[in-house]
Amino acid sequence: MGDQNEVQACALSSQGPASTQSPDKSKPKKKICCACPETKRIRDECIVEHGEGACAKWIEAHLRCLRAEGFKV
Repeated sequence: MGDQNEVQACALSSQGPASTQSPDKSKPKKKICCACPETKRIRDECIVEHGEGACAKWIEAHLRCLRAEGFKV
């Protein structure tokens, strides 16, 4: 029975103060390194193969994605 009480306590604590705060729409929900993995991969592959100067289109696409996720870049 102790296990069930621990599970309930964990569930309640994980919903604690965070659930009572209003969400801030401008604050990113992820770390910047984890945001926009698709555009990040394309951007990085392009830079490695062709150099930064030839990849402005992909760099800008990644920045737009990051901004859409709430990052100020």
